[in-house]
Amino acid sequence: MKIAVVGTGAMGSIYAGLLADAGNTVWAIDIWQEHLAAIKTSGLRIQGHSGDRTITNIRTATKPADAEPCDLIIIATKASAVGAAATSIAPLLRKNSIILTIQNGLGAGDRIREYLSDDKILLGVAGGFGASLKGPGHVHHNGMELIRIGEMNGGVSERLEMVADTWRHAGFNVRAFEDINQLIWEKFICNVAYSAPCTIFDRTIGELMADRHSRWISKVCAREAYDVARASNINLSFDDPSAYITAFGSKMPNARPSMLLDHHANRASEIDAINGMVPVVAKKLGMSAPYNEVVSAIVRSREREFQEIDHSITSNPK
Repeated sequence: MKIAVVGTGAMGSIYAGLLADAGNTVWAIDIWQEHLAAIKTSGLRIQGHSGDRTITNIRTATKPADAEPCDLIIIATKASAVGAAATSIAPLLRKNSIILTIQNGLGAGDRIREYLSDDKILLGVAGGFGASLKGPGHVHHNGMELIRIGEMNGGVSERLEMVADTWRHAGFNVRAFEDINQLIWEKFICNVAYSAPCTIFDRTIGELMADRHSRWISKVCAREAYDVARASNINLSFDDPSAYITAFGSKMPNARPSMLLDHHANRASEIDAINGMVPVVAKKLGMSAPYNEVVSAIVRSREREFQEIDHSITSNPK
């Protein structure tokens, strides 16, 4: 299969590497030229959960127009960049091309269908899956529990099963689901519980859970997301959000959410797609989500400081 991975950060690099190693023709598309140059020159080194290997058959491009049309286009950017990715991938599309978008938070599929027909879109959600970049051309695979994929409009199709089989052949644990939105919301509730709270308190999930005050804030944020999901007629598999997020967090006490890692690196996070999305959906339903509004405001305020620091450095070079 010809596959393009648009956005080859940590997660996207794992996708590209393992899919290429399984014999697929894979294009890694990213604006990080140093990373692509290292992959082109020396291959992509992957260490960790999936072993230690260097994949040398990955093709690279800094923009979709420089790659070939593909059967499967995987959008692995951050949630905030999904819209821009969707506007750029036309050169990659064939008549029967499939778009699979895998992001944290909500709304990725909706952003894509502003520009492309939703009958091309599959949605994915990665659970227990972690990766980190060690440097250009070098990524560490921290873990892989399950990748869930489904048709944006529901149902199990032949093409969905074909995509799932392609990923399984590359060594991924993948399952196709009839109602992918249920799975997206269930992970979203966990993301809401730990992303902004861990970032604000600068704690791992375990440290957050060990303190009754920060744990309480986490649980209220999750409860607001749960209530919004129920009001949106999402068919959740649980009725106690506190127990659900506690069980989830207990499996990874030493983990730091990607939002916290972004702040450690002075980068903008996916706050608008995670905690910031809860008040947006709540408002449409005539509801409110005050705790998520507050934690989102705190995160955005800190990110404004990052921007001011960057601007100061740019305006006053030494």
